[in-house]
Amino acid sequence: METIRVEDLSKSYGKNQALSEVGFAARPGTVLGLLGPNGSGKTTTVRILSTLLRADSGRAWIDGHDVAEQPHLVRAAIGLTGQYAAVDDDLSGRHNLELIGRLLGLPRAAARGRADELIQRFQLEDAASRMAKTYSGGMRRRLDVAASLVGRPSVLFLDEPTTGLDPRSRTEVWTLVRELVADGVTVLLTTQYLEEADHLANDLVVLDQGKVVATGTPTELKARVGGLALQVRIEDPSRCAQAAAYVAAATGAEATVDEDTGLIGAPAGDTAALRQLTERLEAAGISFFELGLRQATLDEVFLELTGHRSRQTADAPDAVTAGAAERNAR
Repeated sequence: METIRVEDLSKSYGKNQALSEVGFAARPGTVLGLLGPNGSGKTTTVRILSTLLRADSGRAWIDGHDVAEQPHLVRAAIGLTGQYAAVDDDLSGRHNLELIGRLLGLPRAAARGRADELIQRFQLEDAASRMAKTYSGGMRRRLDVAASLVGRPSVLFLDEPTTGLDPRSRTEVWTLVRELVADGVTVLLTTQYLEEADHLANDLVVLDQGKVVATGTPTELKARVGGLALQVRIEDPSRCAQAAAYVAAATGAEATVDEDTGLIGAPAGDTAALRQLTERLEAAGISFFELGLRQATLDEVFLELTGHRSRQTADAPDAVTAGAAERNAR
């Protein structure tokens, strides 16, 4: 039985179709990555599943409970960590967690015990008595995730959980996610950091313009665009456009140019593309520093499926209301 099941969800904001017949499922104790560019509907999907927003049509279930018909049972089964930390800056870490426990109906002693348990688990002992506004970004995010777990949810929604975090703090959040999954929690992760999805997700759903354009494991999606990527770095930057055209011709896919590294690349269906590109470059007299094949990245999958690269921003149609929704999520 799927922990999360979504069938034909649709939602409009005025004339803007945010979701159109979206469907997917998540297995128990796994991470389902929900990917998509600006305005694809990721946050709208999370808000519907977490009972903060009603769909116009379609159905969804969390732990077998109908999201629209049994919202009270769904809320008891889920936790939500949004794009922005929802902790009270003027309370200590411990008091934030105790407050959540009391709001969830725990007796005072039970709320205090659960707060202490989470403080230890998330390694916040040294800062537990300090006001949250003194916390670093990584500590605030750990506290935010801890607050989402006070009610012991079986399903956790992580909506862009590492946005704005430095690499070290992001790695800390990744470790927390792995630990939660090891404990049997099902995680729905929305992210535009494709490296993050590649590291954490067991299964992926790619949204574009409110529709599901692909589903599968990271390996399956990479194989969908050939599984390999052809890349070259030439000596003469003035001939980049010409080299990119040769890469596109050899692979049959749009070539991209990384302005920072000078690398030109595109998904490749097989090793024949390497031979074809080598011949074209040599015939044109274009010298190169490096040329080779590597495994395709999710960023290249994203480009192939949506027509553009990932961006580190929130869903445009969701952004107006997302902040208010997250503040009320718990």
